[in-house]
Amino acid sequence: MLLEQIDQDFKTALKEKNEIAVSALRNLKAELTNVQIEKRKELTDEEVTDVVRKKVKQHKDSIESFQKGGRTDLVAHEEGQMAVLVKYLPAQIDEGDLRKIVADTISQLNATQKDFGKVMKEVMTRAKGSTEGNLVSKIVKEQLK
Repeated sequence: MLLEQIDQDFKTALKEKNEIAVSALRNLKAELTNVQIEKRKELTDEEVTDVVRKKVKQHKDSIESFQKGGRTDLVAHEEGQMAVLVKYLPAQIDEGDLRKIVADTISQLNATQKDFGKVMKEVMTRAKGSTEGNLVSKIVKEQLK
């Protein structure tokens, strides 16, 4: 289970005194605990993956902000933490395959520009967490023109 893997990696990072990994995993474990308390049940791997995806997105946003502010030291720290978390996400679909999925979905739904939401929902369901919504949105907009 993914939670067990995260716990093992956390213990390993503590033993190796890897501060970046310890910090990233400690924050992740805290967020997972909060979600678990909120849901009042054990988390499934899919729910854990959703939390990891959320944390990675937060790191990406922080990196963007720090780059705009010229804080290269903080950018490096955030990138390090994000790299630790990315390995818990499923493999990402490459853009070529994603374009095929979008094209197939559009043809199956006989979609027009008005059907953007329907296409997005269907593609995100098919991709099942293996891609980012903003990339899907960009490709759907291009192909619906």
